[in-house]
Amino acid sequence: MKIAVMSDSTAYIPKDVRDKHHIHMVPLSVTFEDTTYREEIDISTEAFYQKLRDAKTLPKSSQPSIGEVTAKLKELAKDYDAVISIHLSSGISGTFQTVASAGEMVEGIDVYTYDSEISCMPQAYYVWEAVEMARANKTPDEIIQRLDEVKQSMRAYFMVDDLSNLQRGGRLNNAQAILGSLLQVKPILHFVDKVIVPFEKIRTRKKAVRRIMELLEEEANGGDKLRVAFIHSNNEQAAIELREEFNEKFPTTETTIAYIGPVIGTHLGEGTIAAAWYKV
Repeated sequence: MKIAVMSDSTAYIPKDVRDKHHIHMVPLSVTFEDTTYREEIDISTEAFYQKLRDAKTLPKSSQPSIGEVTAKLKELAKDYDAVISIHLSSGISGTFQTVASAGEMVEGIDVYTYDSEISCMPQAYYVWEAVEMARANKTPDEIIQRLDEVKQSMRAYFMVDDLSNLQRGGRLNNAQAILGSLLQVKPILHFVDKVIVPFEKIRTRKKAVRRIMELLEEEANGGDKLRVAFIHSNNEQAAIELREEFNEKFPTTETTIAYIGPVIGTHLGEGTIAAAWYKV
């Protein structure tokens, strides 16, 4: 059985990497006033953050249309028997359901949609697992079973520099955002039941980042082999410094630097820093 692996653009896997490993992608979009850009195709992450700084109003994000997804699946049906399609959390986007619906409309290919219940590099980790298993000629059911195993240990904590984008975009409760801005709180956020909720409320950025590193180091000290990502929204140097700090203590752990692109960046804004990991 020939199995394709597909995701959406919010996994933020660079194009050269997608091409090398034959990872297929459907893009989400951001709209500034009257102009819509497909992320990872029509606008770079760097250009997006520049436009975001200059924008008078918050851009809008949108999922792929069912027509776009159907066309992509029909294209894959020419060369593949099945596709494992991994998407950002269904609690913050309708992309997962759109792909599931499109899969029922396309003949000649079995579509296995998977809700990562998260986004960005953690979502990409599921993609890597699927790619490795498809390459090893595992069945779709075996791949899905492995993704479910990964989900049991997947963790991601992030600190948003400014809560206003999350609040305006409807991804965080109004009262929580207002409280945070009044008290200058830098809450650590995470995903629970597919949505973004506060994990802990901390007064300063420095203390919030330190707490995220404490959570990661507690896990790393447990003895399990981890894959770890340090993720940023247009603040790569901060992520690099955290990675270097971690690598000094845990030099054998596999680590990477990853970025937050336009769609997720619309809601989190610049300055977000995160750590994510799972047990290999």
